[in-house]
Amino acid sequence: MASPPATTSSSAIARRFDALRRTSRTALVCYVTAGHPDVERSLATLAALEEGGADIIELGVPFSDPIADGPIIQASSQQALENGMTYDGVLSLVERARLKVPVVLFSYLNPILAAGPDALTRASDAGASGILVTDIPVGADPVREEWLGNSPLSFIRLVAPTTPSDRMAEIARHGSGFVYLISRLGVTGVQESTAADLPGVVQRLRAATELPICVGFGISTPDQARAVGKLADGVVVGSALVRAAAASPQEVLRLTRSLREGLDA
Repeated sequence: MASPPATTSSSAIARRFDALRRTSRTALVCYVTAGHPDVERSLATLAALEEGGADIIELGVPFSDPIADGPIIQASSQQALENGMTYDGVLSLVERARLKVPVVLFSYLNPILAAGPDALTRASDAGASGILVTDIPVGADPVREEWLGNSPLSFIRLVAPTTPSDRMAEIARHGSGFVYLISRLGVTGVQESTAADLPGVVQRLRAATELPICVGFGISTPDQARAVGKLADGVVVGSALVRAAAASPQEVLRLTRSLREGLDA
């Protein structure tokens, strides 16, 4: 399996991390589901995330069987699908939003494959900077991994807290942009606390790759974001923002600002 190109300064994601590093700041990576609760409010939600201080936006591609997602994101995905959201609809959202921060498409493999062989090129043309596919482990499908790795998009890879160090290095070697470290086992969702072994896991991953490390799963409050931000290059918040998006774009703006203030404190 061919390794994808290394992250360079020409990548929008790499440039964002370079800028954050120069100012000693931690990236706020925000996940929301495309088309939830409807297209127009989804568009307003994206604007609120950018205004509130998101550094990178992960835009979920709705899927009918989101096995890695908890009830909040599952429900948002189902609602978006019922509203008629499609892969092309997701790209249209990205195009209409005209965001200045990098956008990473967060998807399962099937929607990307169903969108055709030019799916990744079209995503780049629409304004996306990266792709994260939750259900394609390194080595599982070399042909499709090469397709993903050699596209115009940064190919973000996932690492679990139980991953051995040599496997961490292998995963990171076949990715670009940043590495998404899952803070705990299980599905996504709001949690009261972060995993006790997280510092050691981050340290092991830091020794295995030079890519920025972003930690997600269960982070929902400014205090949690601040604590994790002391360990990692970026903090990913998903379910709490999806729950806020169901209320209003204004609630998304309020939460995003509070998370940004927590990271910058």
